[in-house]
Amino acid sequence: MATVTSQVADICRSAKRAARALARVDTATKDAALEAIAAALQERTEEILEANARDMHAGRDAEIGDALLDRLRLDEARIEGIAKAVRQIVALGDPVGEVIDGHRLSNGLDVRKVRVPLGVVAVVYEARPNVTIDAAALCLKSGNAIVLRGSSSAMHSNAALAQIAAEAAVSAGLPQGCVSLVAGGGREELAELATQIQTVDLIIPRGGEGLKAALKDVAKVPVIYAASGNCHVYVDASADVDQAEAIVINAKVQRPGVCNAAETLLVHEAVAAEFVPRIVRSLRAAGVRLRADERTVAIAGPQAGDALEEVTEEDWETEYLDLTIAIGVVDSAEDAIEHIGRYGSGHSEAIVTRDTAVARAFQLGVDAACVYVNASTRFTDGGEFGMGAEIGNSTQKLHARGPIGLRELCTFKYLIEGDGHIRG
Repeated sequence: MATVTSQVADICRSAKRAARALARVDTATKDAALEAIAAALQERTEEILEANARDMHAGRDAEIGDALLDRLRLDEARIEGIAKAVRQIVALGDPVGEVIDGHRLSNGLDVRKVRVPLGVVAVVYEARPNVTIDAAALCLKSGNAIVLRGSSSAMHSNAALAQIAAEAAVSAGLPQGCVSLVAGGGREELAELATQIQTVDLIIPRGGEGLKAALKDVAKVPVIYAASGNCHVYVDASADVDQAEAIVINAKVQRPGVCNAAETLLVHEAVAAEFVPRIVRSLRAAGVRLRADERTVAIAGPQAGDALEEVTEEDWETEYLDLTIAIGVVDSAEDAIEHIGRYGSGHSEAIVTRDTAVARAFQLGVDAACVYVNASTRFTDGGEFGMGAEIGNSTQKLHARGPIGLRELCTFKYLIEGDGHIRG
């Protein structure tokens, strides 16, 4: 344990030194560093793919499953996409120094509330090596040093990407230690990182409930949980069924192993006779495994055969992250809202409806970071929201909610200017 402690503590101290310097770095230098990272990714694609191939081979041997393998896999197109996301962050405005509010007091003091970096952000994540670069780019642009801690399943990919990012950033003028990776210590290492209260300002875990639980047990550093997504699509009585079908298929099938994929479909009883048989056929054709309540089974009819498994209480609570969906019929929008309130994780929820009053009630009644009307839950993403990229999606309400982008990686300070003022 002593070796792990020393390694993690040393990395965090170096990051803290870098963060103090980064807070004063101008926008042009930060942007040049991100451009250097994007270029290095493209130039060293072969090196990254070789590292990723080692992780993919190990993942198949360990039978980690198709969803995790999809998250883990890199190819030339995905690396190009990562580099593109970095350049999109370059194009975004620098949040550091933004004046959030400002006014002059009656005594003549000028008060400004100004956005500033958090300092050192530690990102703990599972499987997805693209997070290495997305997180690093967002942190550097927002003036933060970053300490990365990936999972063992992506060990080689993360090491290659972190090294490339760190070397490119430093070569472009950012301080040594601005991008760091800790690896090799298992749960002991995670626990040590989570207790670095003198040097780490925030931890963002991006992974499953196991990672979340592990951090809750040990964390002393503030945490924003980029948590799981038990997301729902509710098809209302007035829904355009063509739209509804397209939205459900997209939300479930396009990329089932991600947190903004739909896990439950709720259908209003007034449209169920028309919609349920149709969506059951489409989901089955897409290879989706169906868990259904009694009303859905009855409406789907004998043509569904044994394709519909009986839904359980556990199914309503489950984030499948694969081609499985739970289906239920409800009597009203209020029942759908109640169901989502009971089982949802506060991530992303959608309604398909042509009734503006029902849509508004759904928006007000559903407590989630992202609430959609006539759109797929798959849009919950920093890139899709014009934020360039994201570190994760927060289901908390403080200090960030939804995609965690540049502004969510900042805090603020008050700058007060006077002319010899003293308090009487």
